[in-house]
Amino acid sequence: MIEIILSKQDLLIAAFSTIICGLSIRVMLSLVKQKWASTYHHTMSYMLLPLITFVITKVISGNIALSLGMIGALSIVRFRNPVKNPFELVIFFALITIGITISVNLQMGILLAILINVIVLSSYIVEMVARRFNLHIFSLSFDEGDSNNIIEIQSSNSISLLHDSRFLLQYVSDKNSSEFHYRLASKSKKDIESIRKIADKDESVTNIEIRFY
Repeated sequence: MIEIILSKQDLLIAAFSTIICGLSIRVMLSLVKQKWASTYHHTMSYMLLPLITFVITKVISGNIALSLGMIGALSIVRFRNPVKNPFELVIFFALITIGITISVNLQMGILLAILINVIVLSSYIVEMVARRFNLHIFSLSFDEGDSNNIIEIQSSNSISLLHDSRFLLQYVSDKNSSEFHYRLASKSKKDIESIRKIADKDESVTNIEIRFY
């Protein structure tokens, strides 16, 4: 009877640990300015996904009939929520892995969560240090640019300096109207201002639009 009580306590501790590990990753992403992870839906997903995976793994472990039944049930489910970027998909996979790992070995699951947080924080620190030396290690994807400072430039001729810019997110050329559209983004307002100075010097530029966040 004492062993059963202890196993239930261990089960509750492990389940609670999955929630804490998922929440820690969400907090870490917010600390490194990943705004897409700060929504209510992402917060709940990060807390519940490892827990749900943990429970499923515990229920079907050692039972072939339940395992086959769970596979059939999961084959019916269709996840249609679009993933914004590969990193978000990796995080979801990591959360599932944490739930599975904790169901097998609590220490390994917690260690995995800690390592993920350390890697995310380390990459952010390296990026901040590099910026002090005017270096940009990571470029922005199209989706990430929505939460950063953006400049959109329209011109009648192609601008080679903008073509080669590391901040370029999108380039559109309209052959019928002979118009060129550039969309660039950066986390630094100074970078956007420097791009604007380049555009101001070009006589072919017909319109400049800037959005600071």
